[in-house]
Amino acid sequence: MAALTITTENYQREVMESQSPVLLDFWAPWCGFCKGVGAAVEELAAEQSEVKIGKVNIDEQAELAKQFRIISIPTLILIKDGVVVNRIVGAMPKTQIEKMIKNV
Repeated sequence: MAALTITTENYQREVMESQSPVLLDFWAPWCGFCKGVGAAVEELAAEQSEVKIGKVNIDEQAELAKQFRIISIPTLILIKDGVVVNRIVGAMPKTQIEKMIKNV
């Protein structure tokens, strides 16, 4: 399954009301490091089903970026039961993202 596009319109339903943990990838089209992380995130979305994976374009969803205090991208935030349980900022390999998911 491909990563979901998360917006202010579907955030409550897809993230806060999710029965499974949610990994959010905060990114922007102009961010070079975001492209590498985004590719890994898309691969993980297709490979596993324990965690729902969503992408938040900070240029289009400034309100969500502000809510999560995003000051640098890429930023990955893991949410479980509506609570942030982990956050990683910066470029990272797929293996590090997998560890983040497995530790939830």
